Amino acid sequence: MSEEKDFLGKEPIGKLLLKLALPTVAAQVINMLYNIVDRIYIGHIPEVGALALTGVGVCMPLIMIVTAFAAFVGFGGAPRASIFMGKGEYEAAEKTLGNCFTTQIIISVILTAVLLLWNRDFLLAFGASENTIEYGVSYMNIYAIGTIFVQITLGMNSFITAQGFAKTGMLSVLIGAVANIILDPIFIFGLNMGVQGAALATIISQALSCIWVLAFLFGKKTHLRIKGKNMALKAGIILPSLALGLSTFIMQASESVISICFNSSLLKYGGDIAVGAMTILTSVMQFAMLPLQGLGQGAQPIISYNYGAKNVDRVTRAFKLLLKSSLCYSTILWACVILFPGIFAAMFTSDPALMDFTAKALRIYMACLLLFGIQVACQMTFTSLGNAKASILVAVMRKFILLIPLIYVMPHILTSDPTTAVYMAEPIADLLAVSFTIVLFTFQFKKSLNQLSAH
Repeated sequence: MSEEKDFLGKEPIGKLLLKLALPTVAAQVINMLYNIVDRIYIGHIPEVGALALTGVGVCMPLIMIVTAFAAFVGFGGAPRASIFMGKGEYEAAEKTLGNCFTTQIIISVILTAVLLLWNRDFLLAFGASENTIEYGVSYMNIYAIGTIFVQITLGMNSFITAQGFAKTGMLSVLIGAVANIILDPIFIFGLNMGVQGAALATIISQALSCIWVLAFLFGKKTHLRIKGKNMALKAGIILPSLALGLSTFIMQASESVISICFNSSLLKYGGDIAVGAMTILTSVMQFAMLPLQGLGQGAQPIISYNYGAKNVDRVTRAFKLLLKSSLCYSTILWACVILFPGIFAAMFTSDPALMDFTAKALRIYMACLLLFGIQVACQMTFTSLGNAKASILVAVMRKFILLIPLIYVMPHILTSDPTTAVYMAEPIADLLAVSFTIVLFTFQFKKSLNQLSAH
């Protein structure tokens, strides 16, 4: 194996994590800007900003599902490709890439058709009211056309990062985000296109990112190349990749299910203002989640590669460093939200009533954010080790077993303020989920390392 390809098994862990995680964290933050910038501009459209923001906020569950499908394929296939690279099995790694590329295209075509045909029905089910539905439909009709660009950019970019090309992966996202930030005000305000302009800016930007990603993976600099001979789907290659990606899919797609549960419950108890605040809370939660996932993605090639190469010491050290980094970040962000909630609210709205309502809700909703670094570090490590079952279990536990029932149970417990009770479901679920994850991880991580040592 060439020295160039074996750097994941040789370079010092700290230096390696910094080299890989900084660009992936930057990529995640930049990627987040796509939706955040849209919402900041939309929230400031004269006269209709608050309603338009709520209308586009109701689109978020659908957008989350689109990105979740990209993660389903990419975040499952990429760690398997890294493990194969660690074992020196480059042909198997390239077959994984080719199969995932084909799957991504098939899923894109299906999703585009579904979104164009039924987006109005979905949005009404997701908490849109008569006042906000037209803004949501206008946005989704255009966004749906760019689904294939979103799928390929996010899904295939994982394979660029998994090979250790973190800077190239960051550039994939940066190209689109910069284009989006430039095009948004031109289309929304300059051409007076409103929410349709925001959607058009987003899909043009994603198309530019998509061209960059494909140019790299079909080019000469990559270790793993997309080749026609590897694109025919084979069950033995694609199914284990999808099984591994399922936990990330559940984690991201369930955000949309949870969004629906929150929106419908909040509409009942608190009206449009409570749903509008939820749009802002979801945006701030992305500030928390995406950099944490970026750290995990930076550590993934190191953990997966060294696990494939049976290097127990490097796997352990990489996990410990990931855990410390994640915990530091989540604690700092938690402190900022608790101390300065008004600043976060003001980023998204200039409506005084919505700003005041959101600032109070933020402190409740984000109360256990500081523990989230543990949750994400453990879940990403499960995926990096190829442990699909544990990864799925952790994702299902937090979202479906704990959070969704709590959204509906809490208003019956705190009857004096049911709207606040709905927001309280989040920190209670987080506390219980982190406790469960710590116990499961302690046993599973030791088991994985013992199996490695025995071989």
